[in-house]
Amino acid sequence: MPKVPYAAYLRVYEPLAAFPEPERSYWAAYAKRPELPGAQDELGWALAGVVGAPPRVAPAGESADAFVTWLDGVLCVCPWRTRLRSWQALSEVGQWLMPQSVVDAALPPEARERAAADYARWREGNPDARPWIRSALWHVPVRWFTLFADDEREFRESGDRPGGEAPRLRYRTPMVQARRRVARGLRTVREATAEGPLAVALADVGRWLEEFHPRSLVELDYGGLVYTIFEDQLAADHSAAEVAEGLAALAAGDLDRAQRSYEVLTDRWMAVRERQFAN
Repeated sequence: MPKVPYAAYLRVYEPLAAFPEPERSYWAAYAKRPELPGAQDELGWALAGVVGAPPRVAPAGESADAFVTWLDGVLCVCPWRTRLRSWQALSEVGQWLMPQSVVDAALPPEARERAAADYARWREGNPDARPWIRSALWHVPVRWFTLFADDEREFRESGDRPGGEAPRLRYRTPMVQARRRVARGLRTVREATAEGPLAVALADVGRWLEEFHPRSLVELDYGGLVYTIFEDQLAADHSAAEVAEGLAALAAGDLDRAQRSYEVLTDRWMAVRERQFAN
């Protein structure tokens, strides 16, 4: 399957005990399967629906797959919920950095309208549903790095993996740490500046984290971005440390240093985002 290079992810893995029955038993059995699909599989299946005739903006049924990991001997699960995330992604179509004609060709307005109507009907019976996964196209949002410390960064070179696979870059932290950091970051931003876009974004992430079990694991995964960013650049990428430095400068009242840190980050990620227009 061709690699899809443009999506990064923020995931929450909840302990098995957080799920009600019969879902709990299902995930316990699911985790014992010899092979489990990955993010590239989900993207490939979703793209197959979009390029079909007629195009399918969202799956007809909800995904029964998940990412699984272990935290201190406890099985933790991150359900894909692909249909829910596809529906919610429709609200972000207007933010894509491409002409409307291209958007309409890829996702026809009629298909988007049908999916939006399906979501509205489903939402009436599921008002509290939330995804375990957030995704970003062609970048990692600066606010996500607020949840992590540099010593939680995990980088593997391509040569360290069997079969010559791509490198991996991710961060993982316990939920209590993620909540503490986003709260501290939000407080720093609000005390130093007016209620701007960064404060709003941090508050949104904080509210989302509060929806999950306190013993969850939070993961930032560069995902398919490792296929479009040179490996030496990935190795040198310490964005979480730079965000922490910028927030520390802001807390100390050094607005110039904080602004420089923010501009370095945004310029770097804008350069990555612009690669979506490359041939």
